[in-house]
Amino acid sequence: MIRMTTNALKDFGRVAAVALLLYSALSGHLLAQQGDIEMGTESPVAGVTFRFIESNGITMRIAEAGTGPLILLAHGWPESWYSWRHQITMLAAAGYHVVAPDMRGYGETDKPADVDDYDIKHIAGDLVGILDALDEETAILVGHDWGAIVAWSTVLLHPSRFTALIAMSVPYGGRVARSPMESWREAFGENFFYILYHNEPGGVAEAEYDADPRGLISRLYLSPSSPREPATITDRHRSAGGWIGRLGAPKGLPDWLRQEDLDYVVSQFENAGFRGGMNYYRNFHRNWEITEELQGATIKVPVLFIAGSQDSVIAGGDKESLTATISRATEDLRDVVLIPEIGHWLQQEAPEETNAVMMEFLNSL
Repeated sequence: MIRMTTNALKDFGRVAAVALLLYSALSGHLLAQQGDIEMGTESPVAGVTFRFIESNGITMRIAEAGTGPLILLAHGWPESWYSWRHQITMLAAAGYHVVAPDMRGYGETDKPADVDDYDIKHIAGDLVGILDALDEETAILVGHDWGAIVAWSTVLLHPSRFTALIAMSVPYGGRVARSPMESWREAFGENFFYILYHNEPGGVAEAEYDADPRGLISRLYLSPSSPREPATITDRHRSAGGWIGRLGAPKGLPDWLRQEDLDYVVSQFENAGFRGGMNYYRNFHRNWEITEELQGATIKVPVLFIAGSQDSVIAGGDKESLTATISRATEDLRDVVLIPEIGHWLQQEAPEETNAVMMEFLNSL
């Protein structure tokens, strides 16, 4: 989702901590009875299969493995089902039916043209629609980055359909009294901020990213300590340019990312483009407008929050402060876990540690 220069991180840290709080191959037996359209292309992960289902009026590609209680994994930006490659097979081996969709607008899932079709009620409806397509009454929901933003709201909007929640990277403290877009515009003014950039008219952000998907993703998929080349844009004003030039090019891949991993993720965006992901950002204000009923609402199912201790989204927050924030919107917060020295892409950067924390929570349910 984010990785910034020092100055940009300082700006982000002042605002994001408040503003972002808003927000096995064994599964083939289901094919005949669930109205699937067709099998997908071959998965690059052994034991994981693809298929297409109808959900909430769109066609979605899901990656799945295992049998048992359903766990639904929601990815963020710029990600895909593949962000969960280390979790899908682990959870399947532990006795779960694991489903990781390409979210609306991503990968091989449908990409509606209307920006409003990406508001939180549509996205939450997609996740509930997956349960319906699989003939499942409930599921455990897991979300990272934008997937976490979606997951917090989905459990609030559809409380009877989810029995537990694991949110990663983006915390939630309840619906705020003011639109986040107003807060960001006021805070950043003429300076560059990627969320404001994503909201500019004319599709300027996706035009930049579509022209160089590898340039963007290779600069984002790094650890906090990854060595970089100097940024080519150092002027903080938006007028100085877009985002890729503000992110120093990597001097190499981090040890958790293989070349084939990067190539696969890049290929997903070369094929699908970036507009779908941008439309999530373009709904920050609309999401705030259409969720007035969530004012004061709390999540009643068990909740686990996990983040990397060096994730810039939590802006230096510690376990105590994050617990206090999340507790305002939850009634059964089981734990807040910060994985030391890990950044934003925790389930890829530290899969063993992330998996262990997830399993401890799941075994406690």
